[in-house]
Formats: sequence, structure tokens, C-alpha cells
Amino acid sequence: MGAQKSIHAGKAKIDFNVDLSHKLCSALLLPPLRNSSNPFSQIIGRLSIKHPSLFGRSEKLDVLWDKGLNDSNILIAFRRPKLEWLSQQSFVMQHSITPEIAVHGLPVDHFSHSGSGGVNLCRLSVGVDHNEPATSHWSSTTSIKFEHVRPVNNDGRSISRDLDGFPITCSGGSHDNMVVLKQESQYAIANDNSFTRLNFQMEQGLPLLSKWLIFNRFKFITSKGVKLGPAFLVSSLTGGSIVGDMAPYQAFTIGGLGSVRGYGEGAVGSGRSCLVANSEFTIPLTETGNMFGLQNL
Repeated sequence: MGAQKSIHAGKAKIDFNVDLSHKLCSALLLPPLRNSSNPFSQIIGRLSIKHPSLFGRSEKLDVLWDKGLNDSNILIAFRRPKLEWLSQQSFVMQHSITPEIAVHGLPVDHFSHSGSGGVNLCRLSVGVDHNEPATSHWSSTTSIKFEHVRPVNNDGRSISRDLDGFPITCSGGSHDNMVVLKQESQYAIANDNSFTRLNFQMEQGLPLLSKWLIFNRFKFITSKGVKLGPAFLVSSLTGGSIVGDMAPYQAFTIGGLGSVRGYGEGAVGSGRSCLVANSEFTIPLTETGNMFGLQNL
């Protein structure tokens, strides 16, 4: 139950989508996930505004607002025209509120899911992205951003400690500030019988002010898939480490669909370093693409 509409205003395109089904179920069948007097708390929606040539010189403007039951995200991106031999430059501003379940979540259903422990991250970031022209199967992105991270409870009030009394921020106060220089490189090659993917990320917290976070964080993800008759075997290796200042929400977490199935996000553990290897064998049950997966850890 909801509404969807697309509107053209000159060259700009506005897409609007709202879903009222969760609000209806909450009113008739299920109790709300959070006790809130806000009438819009159980509404899911998306607003997208795209302009292909803001100043008449092919500058692109994208405005996106996503609202979920427990999270929200606002993204504003301004992209300059891309020349074939130069990098794509983008100015990006983003504000998001997300439950911090990976580290501060509460395991439920025998660790298969994690519920909110009353800790949410309100994050504001402003910066510039440079997307390098792809060469062969490689692509890379360099960005520098200022980030302001403020933990809040379910009522939107600033907090500095979780339900067990442990600090949530690195500073010990109500927020963390940092300027992060990030380099990300990706390699991907695929055909009908196999694929290979590599991803390397390096983040450096710049020491512009003494109270801002100073750290170096490295993460890699590699995966290989091979078709074996009607089945598919996928193996992956994920790892990383962080040196210097570290807020709890920056820790590497193990558990969840992208890590160890059967456990909630971060339910296996979290820390400064991690290394996870897994293999998954999928077999199609029908021609519609339904899959049965067996995982070996």
C-alpha cells in the first residue's frame, strides 16, 4: 500500500515513492518497533531529484532522500562533466541516521539477528570524490571528506555511552570529528562460467586538529566464483586492520549475511583486525532462480 509518482520539471526529473504498509500493519496487527508519537515513524519513502545539466554545461545534480523504519539518508551530489582522460569530480554532502547494531546491537533469535541497543549514529559528511578513468578491469576512487559522527538514542538525544556504560565515541564526548583521505581500488572480471573480484580500501585520518581522530585503516575483499554444472561455488576472503585512534563504531565486525551466515551483524565478534574466509555452494531449485545454499566456514 503506497504511492509512486514521477514528475518532469523542465530538464529535472522528480521521483516520489511512499510505502504505508508498515504503518497499516502497526496500526492493525503489530506493535511499533519503537514507541514514538511521530505519525510518520512507520512510513517508508524515497524522494529523488535529478538534473542532467544544472548550469547548462552538463553538470549533474542528484538529490536523494531515503527514509526507512529505523534509518534515514539524505545525499546531495554535484558532478562536473567528465572528460575521457580526466577523473570525474564530485562534491558530495550526506547526512544519515542508522542503528549501530554491529557493535552495540543486542543479539536475538539465537544470534541470528541483532536488535537495536538504543544506539544510533547520526553522521554528517562533506567532501570531494575523484573517480579515475577505468583502465582494463581496474577502477579507482580517491576522496577526502570531513565527518562529524554523533551517537543518539531512539528519541534523537545525544548520548556518549551505551546501555552497559561503555563509551561510544573515541573522544569520550558526544561526538567525533575527523578528516578522512580514502583510496579505493577495484578489479572485476566475469564471464558465463566464473568471476573474480578484488577490492582494496585505505583510509587515513588526517591530523589537522589534535582532538580529531588520527588513524590508518586498511580493508580488502577478494572473491572467486566458479560454475560447476548447474551449481555455483563462491569463495571469498575478507580482512583488515586499523592503527591509531579507533571509535567503537569503526571496528571490524564478524557476523551477518556478508560474513558468517546464521549470526546477526557483529554477533561473532568485533575488533581492530579481522580475517574471514568462507565458501558457499549454491544449487538452483527451479528455473526461476531460487537457490539453496550450503556454507562452509
